[in-house]
Amino acid sequence: MYRGKILMVVTVTMPIGRFAMAVMNYAADAVTENYGQNDILAARNAFLKYTFDEQAKLLVVMPITEAIAVLHECPLRHVQNLLDRLDELGEEVRMRHLASGLGLLCSEAEPAGHYLKNSVMSHVRERIGWIVGLALLGIVSGLIISHYEDTLSQLVLLAIYMPVIAAAGGNTGSQAATLVVRALAMEEIRCKDWLLVLWKEFRVSIIMASVLAAVIMGRVMMFSDSSSLPAGMNLEDIAMAIGMAISLQVVLSTSVGGVLPMVARACRLDPAVLVSPVLASVVDITGMMIYFTTVNWMLGLS
Repeated sequence: MYRGKILMVVTVTMPIGRFAMAVMNYAADAVTENYGQNDILAARNAFLKYTFDEQAKLLVVMPITEAIAVLHECPLRHVQNLLDRLDELGEEVRMRHLASGLGLLCSEAEPAGHYLKNSVMSHVRERIGWIVGLALLGIVSGLIISHYEDTLSQLVLLAIYMPVIAAAGGNTGSQAATLVVRALAMEEIRCKDWLLVLWKEFRVSIIMASVLAAVIMGRVMMFSDSSSLPAGMNLEDIAMAIGMAISLQVVLSTSVGGVLPMVARACRLDPAVLVSPVLASVVDITGMMIYFTTVNWMLGLS
């Protein structure tokens, strides 16, 4: 819930051929930067009194969090028209930030120009390099699996949980990346905060990894056939090894997923194009390495 008070002072003058406007000033109490619902509605009503073009230019100078709060109370069609107008005015970055904060985009960055108006080849040129490069990199996963054929031949049960390792890492990493991209778009965090983000995601991943490991270990012990196991092995040890592997994978994937969007932003790359395919490749490769290395070490397999 928003609290506090908003003081809006907007002055618009219209000289011949152009107009200038003062920046909207917001005064919040010393305790919080959030605002009351009544104050937001009042700001929305004042905002809608201006012409369409004036509203678009106000969005350029308003603090982004306050702009999002006001737009959230406006009709969706009107908001979409305003975002299109910002794009026409050359304010693509501000447009993307606002759209992401309103939940209209999955990422803070999109291809330049209108999605439908851009040619097919422009989209291909933007994406194909990463896809081809990462597809070739994906061969590494196959090489890792072939390297551990002896391990799989000794314990076929391990093959059943290989997709689980990859899926768990991909899902948790994607969650972290999505949240961080949104936080970047809303200017809640900056690239210099990467250590704080890494520390938070690490703590989150520890808890999620513990829960997920417990579920997978229970699944292995309750629904696996122990009669086909090699001599000297029991389901408890195998479940513990798989649980440890999935825990390590979740911690690594979540941490990487949290930091990767910030790396993309710092390198002036598009997180929408970069993060998902890179994260998928990293998860596949590290997942197989972690899985087989952990299982071999804990079960004493060659």
